Amino acid sequence: MQNTETRKEKLDLRLTPSAKRALQVAALAAHRSVSDFVLESALARAEETLPDRQRFGLSAAQWKSFQAALSAPPRPAPRLARLLKKPSVFERGSIR
Repeated sequence: MQNTETRKEKLDLRLTPSAKRALQVAALAAHRSVSDFVLESALARAEETLPDRQRFGLSAAQWKSFQAALSAPPRPAPRLARLLKKPSVFERGSIR
């Protein structure tokens, strides 16, 4: 791990004995401590999960289209309007 930030935070987790053994064996195979192995694995998974939720790149034309879509008035949704006018299951008092 090439990070100059000092590790000050701690994360505790509970796991089954078999999960712990699996992590120990995998860490040994990777020539890492269990802590380093778990941290590197978790950070790799976080990097896979987060990019499309944090940032996305657009060309100038795509950005213009994106802004236009955000600024456009909502399209009519008659089926949704009908649904919202109907009493809910909770208002009716029974499930049909």
